[in-house]
Amino acid sequence: MLFRQLFDSTSSTYSYLIASRRGGEALIVDPVLERVGHYLRLIQELDLRLVKAVDTHLHADHITALGALRDRTHCVTAMGEQSKVDVVSMRLADGDTLRIEGIALDVLYTPGHTDDSYSFLMGDRVFTGDTLLIRGTGRTDFQNGDARAQYESLFGRLLRLPDETLVYPAHDYKGDTVSTIGEEKRWNPRLQVRSAEEYAALMENLHLPNPKMMDVAVPANMQQGLAQAEIARRGWALSAAESVALLGRRDVTFVDLRERAEREKHGSIPGALHAPYGDLVENLRPGGMLHGIAEAAGGSLLFYCAFGERSAMAVQAAQDAGLASARHVEGGMAAWKAAKGPAT
Repeated sequence: MLFRQLFDSTSSTYSYLIASRRGGEALIVDPVLERVGHYLRLIQELDLRLVKAVDTHLHADHITALGALRDRTHCVTAMGEQSKVDVVSMRLADGDTLRIEGIALDVLYTPGHTDDSYSFLMGDRVFTGDTLLIRGTGRTDFQNGDARAQYESLFGRLLRLPDETLVYPAHDYKGDTVSTIGEEKRWNPRLQVRSAEEYAALMENLHLPNPKMMDVAVPANMQQGLAQAEIARRGWALSAAESVALLGRRDVTFVDLRERAEREKHGSIPGALHAPYGDLVENLRPGGMLHGIAEAAGGSLLFYCAFGERSAMAVQAAQDAGLASARHVEGGMAAWKAAKGPAT
């Protein structure tokens, strides 16, 4: 496994680049906008292909690199289903598994710092975001934070992991890089409490100043989903209602870009072709499955995904490949269901 812990000194943020092998797929956790150039150089040097970028929660102290990495690498962007960030193309829920080639991360909903806070468990280590820090815990006094919810996330979820589990947080302000669940149980001063009420009283008495970047970072992080707006401006988007009207037409092929687990959980459009987003480049090449279907049918490809982000990027790629009739379902499967479109 390739594992790199990367640090942004301005915001004291840790980002994590993970891959199972050189030349394979990669995932990055909690990337920072100002460090995009460094990430891309490292990815190139390690001969990796970035396929997913995930934030543990809506950050208030730095601007995320999810949007920039999506634009530069066409990776899938992921966050928890509670997040209101518009750039997200894959919404995660407690109990899901976030996968790339050779790597699987168990998704744990751990609210309290924010209401969209998640942790990710990968074998012998857990990425805790701001829920559990080294000798500390994330503040709970803004962004729908809740000290009692965080207590349950800590004592009901994270601290029940094996003591030897490595703890990799999203931040550290003292120079520490890693801890363990056992160490934090013993030495973390915020965990030496006997009840949720005692923990809530401790957190409510911190009286911390707001992060310096909060007024800039939060709005910027919520509105990065520019791909769909640009695709619509170019006339390559159909509303869900317009798309429903095309169902059953022989000259239109619905193409589902989601992963198998997403389809099993949320359903599919009847008759849609499953062609995962990760295989898009290969499928759009001359001789590729989608290229062949478009040429043979003489019709159009109508892409869709969960919320429209992946399908918007797919339309651009198809247009670049010379498939001028390609379109996408704006808003994805979520919009399709809202429009009462049939699903299997």
